Amino acid sequence: MSRILLAMEELLAALADPARWRLVGLLAERPRSVGVLARLAGARQPQTTKHLQTLERAGVVTSQRSGQRRVYALQPAPLRDLAAELSRLADTADRAGGARETFDRYGLSLEAERLAAEEAGWADGRSFRFHRSLAGGSDLVWRHLTEPALLARWWAPEDLRVSELVFEARPGGRVVLEYRDVEDEDGSDAVVGRAEGVVEDVRPGERLAYRSSPLLPGGGVAFTAHVDFGLRDTRPGAALDVLYRVTDSTIDSADFIAGIEMGFGQSLDKLVALVAAEAGGTEYDTGNTTQGV
Repeated sequence: MSRILLAMEELLAALADPARWRLVGLLAERPRSVGVLARLAGARQPQTTKHLQTLERAGVVTSQRSGQRRVYALQPAPLRDLAAELSRLADTADRAGGARETFDRYGLSLEAERLAAEEAGWADGRSFRFHRSLAGGSDLVWRHLTEPALLARWWAPEDLRVSELVFEARPGGRVVLEYRDVEDEDGSDAVVGRAEGVVEDVRPGERLAYRSSPLLPGGGVAFTAHVDFGLRDTRPGAALDVLYRVTDSTIDSADFIAGIEMGFGQSLDKLVALVAAEAGGTEYDTGNTTQGV
């Protein structure tokens, strides 16, 4: 851990105590002695001294002796540094097109889908289209679409990890995708999601189509996804167009449907980055995602 981070943590710990925060406020007005600070804060002098020593170790106050008294003054710089860091964090979370915007959009989508899911088949015919430009050629991309060891590296959103994967790249081949949380808070390592399906069409370097059904917690089918990858060579890489179509939707599939655009889009972004790294490229275009109803 860097010294700057350690200093920031010490500062935050020092400021977290309400009594010390009150002293900081008093010292922001003017330098004051321990006795005056204790009186204004309504605290005993020995306890006030301990709080001030903690603040001084954190670098937020300084002191000097004046006769029989010790006078403390506020150090503005650490507070400005802390404010700048908090502002940077807020700006990062609030940047246009960032993770927070995606999170908020997912929340709105989730609410809308739950309201729409009134009867079986409510989302049938819903389709999502994705386009990605990749740095590698179609042969390289094809390997990442069909080889299980490579699929496992991208075929789940960022906060999930693949725990079981079967992909038999032939018509009639099995498709199984199971995933868990990257960091399971309760340590249970429980399965977060599982989908099973079958490969429908395989044209190496050109087209891959399969259907897959995410399973509900009780084991029933949430809906069936018909996923069609179209691949073509471009200069200097390859273009990937994906049609994701929904059938057999159940009422309980609302949460799954709401996450398709964000989750599958994140997976494709991981694919783009992996192909770029293997192809030796440093820049790539994640293209765009559109949803059709």
